[in-house]
Amino acid sequence: MKPYASSLDDMMGEAAFDVLAKAKALEKKGRSVLHFEIGEPDFDTPKEIVNAAKHALDEGFTHYVGFDGIQELKDAVCEHVNECLGYEPSTDQVIILPGVKPGIFFSMLALVNKGDEVIYPNPGFPTYLSLIRYLGAKDVPIYLNERNDFEMRADEIENKISAKTKLIIINSPHNPTGGVCSKKGLEEISAIAAERGTWILSDEIYSNMVYEGKHFSVSEVDQARERTILIDGFSKSYAMTGWRLGWLVGPKRLVERMRLLPLNALSCTSSFTQRAGIEALSNSEVKGWMKSMLDTFRKRRDTIVKGLNSIEGFKCHLPKGAFYAYPNVRKTGMKSGEISDLLLNRLGVATLPGTAFGEGGEGHLRFSYASSLEVLREAIGRMKKAFNE
Repeated sequence: MKPYASSLDDMMGEAAFDVLAKAKALEKKGRSVLHFEIGEPDFDTPKEIVNAAKHALDEGFTHYVGFDGIQELKDAVCEHVNECLGYEPSTDQVIILPGVKPGIFFSMLALVNKGDEVIYPNPGFPTYLSLIRYLGAKDVPIYLNERNDFEMRADEIENKISAKTKLIIINSPHNPTGGVCSKKGLEEISAIAAERGTWILSDEIYSNMVYEGKHFSVSEVDQARERTILIDGFSKSYAMTGWRLGWLVGPKRLVERMRLLPLNALSCTSSFTQRAGIEALSNSEVKGWMKSMLDTFRKRRDTIVKGLNSIEGFKCHLPKGAFYAYPNVRKTGMKSGEISDLLLNRLGVATLPGTAFGEGGEGHLRFSYASSLEVLREAIGRMKKAFNE
């Protein structure tokens, strides 16, 4: 008999942290490694946000708070959603959480039963598949490709949805491809879900990182009142990965029951980080900083895509959002894992194989271009020397 629950056998890790550990080990041996494996902005958290947390600490705001979030931050989230998406949820639709991952986890715990089917993007954020299998559900992948700009398409969902489909997971802008779903496409997906009585979980952690046009959320269709759960947070847009702060907006009837999950699992989200979150959402200086960061990422995107397309056997689609380049490397004649290992061990360039995000990622690599232009150019130079010569 196993000493632990057998369901843990179905839970998976994340290759990004495995590759990071290998890269750090090489650096300890004196190797020069350029890091493109971790999906983390290389910017410091804006000082206005940091100072808000310091002030909260100085005030002694370090005790338990409401298990679903402080009222002021829930109010700020509602105002933010109204400003960005055009509808204002009520605060009883909101739960404040320590990051986006708990929002994904709690939503799936609240909705998915053993034997249910869950439609999700493949390649996709590894947590989706890990939790589907952990809950004993059947994973139903929608394979993303360059032909469709890595967009999760309604017609493909229509072909795979069934009477057992409980949930459709959407991630736009998308990790690892940088793809962005169109307004029309998301409206079509929402219509399918409404017709079939299926829930939608929309992971929008990169919502403020769209390079052309405006971000559209599938939650705008039903204003997160009927079947859509919107999850977003502070990690990427505000360079707050270590702060662990996010939010969930969903239908009242679901949120009322879901609130019991953070109560039982967390007691509450850190009090003083929530004060920092209020500052992040309301400070005009922070909004200006975010625009500047996006402009920097746009320059990096253009640089790395151009550079990758100059390497023999590489072909890179221009990402529309997030901060990931996702080149097709099939013409090298090598598997994704082989190339990723070669880049790290021979060239000192740490990337992730596309298969770190599911079998649909074979033939691709993911580069997180959260690095300076100088580092990007150095990496391209190392790869061109190896592949072009």
